[in-house]
Amino acid sequence: MGGLYGIMTSSIGKKMTMALTGLFLISFLVVHASINALIFINDNGETFTKGAHIMATNPVIRAIEVVLVVGILWHIVQGLLLWRSNRAARPIRYAVVHAPRRSTWYSRSMTLLGTLILLFLVVHTSNFWIPNRVHQFRYGEELPLYAMMLQKFSNPIEVAIYLVGAASLYWHLLHGFSSAFQSLGIDHSKYIGLIRWTGRMFSLVMLLAFSLMPLSIYLKWVR
Repeated sequence: MGGLYGIMTSSIGKKMTMALTGLFLISFLVVHASINALIFINDNGETFTKGAHIMATNPVIRAIEVVLVVGILWHIVQGLLLWRSNRAARPIRYAVVHAPRRSTWYSRSMTLLGTLILLFLVVHTSNFWIPNRVHQFRYGEELPLYAMMLQKFSNPIEVAIYLVGAASLYWHLLHGFSSAFQSLGIDHSKYIGLIRWTGRMFSLVMLLAFSLMPLSIYLKWVR
């Protein structure tokens, strides 16, 4: 038990946990983006409401929500622990810091990007998920989420918050997707190129999915 604990609390163990929780959260993004994309059917939210109803009432999905919340919290905790470990390994602050060769700014800013995503999640869940779950618990029925979306995204400040959140997610995924496979040791030269290309495409799709939703409503492409 002590050996396993030692592995999980080591730098490598933390990176592996970050990778596994990150890949799990990526699967959630696919589902969430797919449900959001139903608004583009443009049928006054009828199809979106049906999809949201399934997500809100299916017992399997409700159980997965608990795992999802734990996964998000664990991902955050491990990220902060890694950040603290990296800072502790460099106690001396140099006047000029040279970035490693081939290092990108977003790979060096994962903590900042993760913090922005966390702040966005607080806003997003406060807007929709938490009120809907509270309403379900109290009255046994769901809130009109589509109407709430139309109302929220008529506000340019709300739209701007979601665009910043989508951009932060894009840059976070751009490094995190391929980094997760590397942390798990799945980065053989034969297919690392495919993994990186898939990561770039996935990051772009998520950027479009989560930014076009508020923009389309604000610009009244979707009514």
